Amino acid sequence: MPKRQDASWMLRWVAALVTVAQAAAGACAARPCDGVDTALSPGRRRDYARLVASAVTTHVDPSAVHFRTFMASGSWSAIYAAMPGSEDGVFFFQDSNGQQRFREVWGGWADPSDKPELTRRARQLGAPADLAACFADVVTRH
Repeated sequence: MPKRQDASWMLRWVAALVTVAQAAAGACAARPCDGVDTALSPGRRRDYARLVASAVTTHVDPSAVHFRTFMASGSWSAIYAAMPGSEDGVFFFQDSNGQQRFREVWGGWADPSDKPELTRRARQLGAPADLAACFADVVTRH
C-alpha cells in the first residue's frame, strides 16, 4: 500500500498552482494603452515639440517641451507634455489632410475615479475609444 502524502505537500502544490494562474491572468489582461501607438521617434519628438509649442498662448521654444507620454490611434494623437511656466497638459491633435490640427489641451490633476469622465471627454472631442481610454489611464497614473 502506498504511503499517504501529508497535507502540507498538497497545500504547497495548490498554492503554487494558484500563483501561476494569477501570474498568467495578469500577463494576459488587457492594458488601457494596448493597441495605441506610443512610440516617440526623434522625428516625431521634433514635430510634436513644434506643434505643442505653437498650441500655447505664450512663447515657448520647442526645445523646452518635454514629453511624458505620446499616444496615437488612427488620425488622432495626444501628447502629455511639460514646459516651463505651464502646468503639464495633454495636447490632442487630429490629422486633417496630412496636417496635424490642434484640438484641445487637458491640464490638471486626476485620480482613478475620474477615468470614466476623462474617457467621455476625449470621446466627445472625437478621439477614438482606445486613445480615450489610454489618455484616461495615463493622466490618472502620473
